[in-house]
Amino acid sequence: MKEKIIRYLNFVIYWAIVLIPFSIAIAPGMTFSFMGLLAFSYICKKLIIWEAPKIVTPVTLPFLLLIAVAFISFKNTIDFRASLQGITKLLQDIFLLLICAEEVRDKKHIKYIVFSIAAGAFLSSYDGLWQVIFGKDFIQGHATIINIGIVRATAAFPNANVFGVYLSAIAPLIIGLALFYYKGAKKILMLIVAALATFGIVLTFSRGTALALYLSVLFLSFMRKSKIISVALIILLLVSPFVMPQSIKKWAKEVNYNPVRFMLNDDRISIYKNALNMIKHHPVIGVGVNTFSKNYQTYKLPEPDWAKTVGSLYAHNHFLQMAGEIGLLGLAVFLWLLYRLFKANFRIYSGLKDEYLKVVSVSLVACFIAFLTNGLTETSLYYSRVAMIFWYLIGVTLSLQNLTKE
Repeated sequence: MKEKIIRYLNFVIYWAIVLIPFSIAIAPGMTFSFMGLLAFSYICKKLIIWEAPKIVTPVTLPFLLLIAVAFISFKNTIDFRASLQGITKLLQDIFLLLICAEEVRDKKHIKYIVFSIAAGAFLSSYDGLWQVIFGKDFIQGHATIINIGIVRATAAFPNANVFGVYLSAIAPLIIGLALFYYKGAKKILMLIVAALATFGIVLTFSRGTALALYLSVLFLSFMRKSKIISVALIILLLVSPFVMPQSIKKWAKEVNYNPVRFMLNDDRISIYKNALNMIKHHPVIGVGVNTFSKNYQTYKLPEPDWAKTVGSLYAHNHFLQMAGEIGLLGLAVFLWLLYRLFKANFRIYSGLKDEYLKVVSVSLVACFIAFLTNGLTETSLYYSRVAMIFWYLIGVTLSLQNLTKE
């Protein structure tokens, strides 16, 4: 009986891990249902076999320190309940990361995960295309949004930028496998999914997302020593100003071709100045985890009429938001976590013998580059629905350590 229960729990854990990235493309409720099943099954399994979770990974210590700093930031919080919710999110993230790092143990599981990610990218990109053509997406019924006369796709996400964060976080994995591993019919199929995901990103008209995808693919071309792709990317960069929609060209002219104003918008520049003012007043431990928006009005500086901001919002930069909420101490710990993540990933990449796993490994690094780049203009780590994919992919990439002998 005990063995039968454990087999059932392993089955749930296995397929919940596979389905989580696909569910993100549909609805947060579906994702959190799979998360609940995963957590419940994992805890039950550990209690039945009376085994401690395997928490030793290259990022565990910095993540635990990040949680510790978040607890210390309670000293300055103006909303205890909101800060407690912030801690809960961090605990959820590390739990997801550690479960994936432990429970993904073979190449077949990795292939199912990749298929799920590709299916999610295909579904959401097709949904975004449908939305632009017919006015509403077919999953959630969201209407398109229009900025400076440009129709922008959101698919089943709350806005175009969040949709872009999701797609750019997973597209490098699909592109990497399509370009550098698959052959024949599988290559054609994966190239179609990669092209559709790229087109989905274009339909968001999110500058941060476009930059994130560009840098991630450039990284892949460098790591895989593809001169053709590198040259193609350079050509794309040179011709892009000439093929942009007329409304974007007009807008670029209106901001005097200033690259900072073009990439950020004037209101974001105001937000960043206000965020820096918040950090200036509480540089060490911040204003309290998960309270940036609640404190924003307090630290607003005088703003020009053309760059006014509302009284409560996110920083639109997850590094600034993190420094504002848990201080420069917390940001330093997070940067240490990233350093250990990339160091471990390159070590795993060097130790893998299987070519498929090597391409998956380097493509996952490209995914992290895309997500973090997008976070320079969006608060990617603070949108629960898409932040989950970041910690999920970290867990998957660390699980590859289990396969270095395969």
